[in-house]
Amino acid sequence: MYIKIDFESEKAIYTQLMEQIIEGIASGQLRDGEPLPSVRQMAEDIGINLHTVNKAYNLLKAEGYIKLDRRKGAVVSLNFHNSKDQIKEKICNDLKPILADAYCKKISRDELAELVNKIYERFDKA
Repeated sequence: MYIKIDFESEKAIYTQLMEQIIEGIASGQLRDGEPLPSVRQMAEDIGINLHTVNKAYNLLKAEGYIKLDRRKGAVVSLNFHNSKDQIKEKICNDLKPILADAYCKKISRDELAELVNKIYERFDKA
């Protein structure tokens, strides 16, 4: 999987890394049980500090996307600890600022639904 970090973005590097790994899982580029590069290797490959990769991996672990094993390193392991209601609540909270922005910019519900469906279709093809 190819990771591309936008160093000019206002979005934190660890967040960009996390999002790309999650998208890789959703798109099928990364599969359950597949190893990720070590923290050191990932940092070297994309030219970032290893503490940044470590932070991203630890947050991915906390959210249930990967497991960290001292012998095997980081491995994709879809093991979500939260209930579906808790997951939906987090997604709702994450979407609020995006939807508020869309509302202020006069993007209709139908237009948003169309965007969501297009994105979801990419993941369904995996």
